[in-house]
Amino acid sequence: MEKQKRIHSSRYITGFDGIRSLAVIGVIFYHLLPSTMKGGYLGVPIFLTVSGYLITDLLCQEWTQNQRIAIGQFYVRRLKRLHPSLLFLLISSSAYITLFQRNLLVNLRETVFSALVYLNNWWQINHGLSYFDRFTNESPFTHIWSLAVEGQNYLIWPILFYLLMKYIQRRGWIFYTILALSVLSAISMAMFYSPTIDPTRAYYGTDTRFFSIGLGNALALVWPSTRLKQEIPRQAKRLMNGLGSASFLLLALAFLFLDANKPFVYYGGMFLISLLSVILVAVTAHPGASLNKWLTNPVFTWIGKRSYAIYLYQFPVMIFYEAKITNLGEHVWLHAVIELGVILVMSELSYRFIEQPFSKFEYAHLGTKLRRLLRAPLFSRKRILFSLSSLVLLAAAFGWVTAPKRTLTADQLALQQQISENKKVADKTKTDNQEEVIAQAATKTEKITPEQAKNLPITLFGDSLAIGATADFQEVFPNIVVDGEIGRQVYASPPMIQSLIDQDLLEETVLVILGTNGSFTEEQLDNVMKKFGERQVYWVNARIPTKRWQNEVNVMLEAAKDKYDNLVVIDWYSYSNAHEEWFREDRAHPNEEGMEKYVSFVSEKLIADMTTTD
Repeated sequence: MEKQKRIHSSRYITGFDGIRSLAVIGVIFYHLLPSTMKGGYLGVPIFLTVSGYLITDLLCQEWTQNQRIAIGQFYVRRLKRLHPSLLFLLISSSAYITLFQRNLLVNLRETVFSALVYLNNWWQINHGLSYFDRFTNESPFTHIWSLAVEGQNYLIWPILFYLLMKYIQRRGWIFYTILALSVLSAISMAMFYSPTIDPTRAYYGTDTRFFSIGLGNALALVWPSTRLKQEIPRQAKRLMNGLGSASFLLLALAFLFLDANKPFVYYGGMFLISLLSVILVAVTAHPGASLNKWLTNPVFTWIGKRSYAIYLYQFPVMIFYEAKITNLGEHVWLHAVIELGVILVMSELSYRFIEQPFSKFEYAHLGTKLRRLLRAPLFSRKRILFSLSSLVLLAAAFGWVTAPKRTLTADQLALQQQISENKKVADKTKTDNQEEVIAQAATKTEKITPEQAKNLPITLFGDSLAIGATADFQEVFPNIVVDGEIGRQVYASPPMIQSLIDQDLLEETVLVILGTNGSFTEEQLDNVMKKFGERQVYWVNARIPTKRWQNEVNVMLEAAKDKYDNLVVIDWYSYSNAHEEWFREDRAHPNEEGMEKYVSFVSEKLIADMTTTD
């Protein structure tokens, strides 16, 4: 069979390293400093758009030159480029988990397999894992979902491209077909999104994220890099430079301000970001514009070439490092700098010793190289490295074989049982004795005693901490109504508060326990307080020293006190922070002793305020 001719007309566009740098900087700082880089997650659609353009541009060149596509060779090139680094990450991280962080062994085998076959996004969806739950969904492989979306495109698109070029032939029609599919993908994202539920399905799905890759694919069909003229009219150059600069600036602003929990993101916002990415890619690719030169510098070149490795190592470094840190919430910036340094060092090592060598490795000679290695002196550098690598692989394999599907420590099991039992109690508070509660509420006087305060109706609204404390709070406040949900966050709360209002279950006194599962913006806090209206709100602040958002939550609540006369912040953090013996192993949920302290402290503060202000 005749061997496929190599593509000779391809050119390396150095400015794409600058675009990759923008994307990976956004993603890294979104995870390290989410309150500073609220929209850094938008680096992913930029990556996908660049990837779609480059792959399709190469396929177009190959088709023009050879009138066919060597699909097998395409797959081999992609695997040699991407798989070695991913495989090394999965093996080394699995070995580390097996030896040093065995609490992460759960589902390790399935996680690794789904990552290797580029189906991890669907695996996470099917297992109900949330990209946005930073408290309970700790995994060094969470970010692999985007590689799966990209990998599925690499598998399907060359075949589809070949069929379209062979049977439709006209690139204009193909362009409109891909554009239409991209629009349908954006519509599917909007359809799967609901403000009242976790948006992970809309965020992870290949169908809901195709539009970023699709727009890049479509661009390459009408904007081939090898057919763009270097000499263009000055006015056209000025226009392209203006459009490119504006798209870069708008993307940078979106990185800083476009929070992932805004409905706008899913109702077309991410599609618009992808369109801005298309403009940025198009102008950068054009040799007649100046953007390619502006985005080419040593820093961007270094980051851009290592962007894949940086993206790979971000989550493992953060998860493994932060598990050993006891004061992350107190020193967020310090630990962010340390983590960033480790990520960059690991990425450089991976780029030099894994990514680059294996992208040029001839696997046909693998057997010969192994025989030479085994014949090498016992204490030679190659034999020592081979032995160490074998031990790491054995440790990883042991973890894969022994990894349980679901397991809980004794402390986690006790917490789960406590929450389960209290959830039944919480649900019962919504139906029992409502007439009696209403009657007692009507007898409220201008000045009440502590005993009367205990008998007033109260609504407790919150997360797993609220559920866990339900039975204890009910002993103090017999007429309490509890609405709690595991993993609840502030941004998703307004519809749930409205539901309580509609059911006439939101009392005039509201106790709020939120902030454990993630930070929130001033706007999101305002949305919650608007729903509460004129009701008196008592909000318990957060004590989660292992999470970077602890101080952000507490500072936000302190600032809100000056804005809302009906908001009282109960400072559980200051009262409890020095008492590690009050908490379970996650250092956030109180144990039996801690729960007694928690309920007693919160109740006393609440009753004292009610008896002095009413």
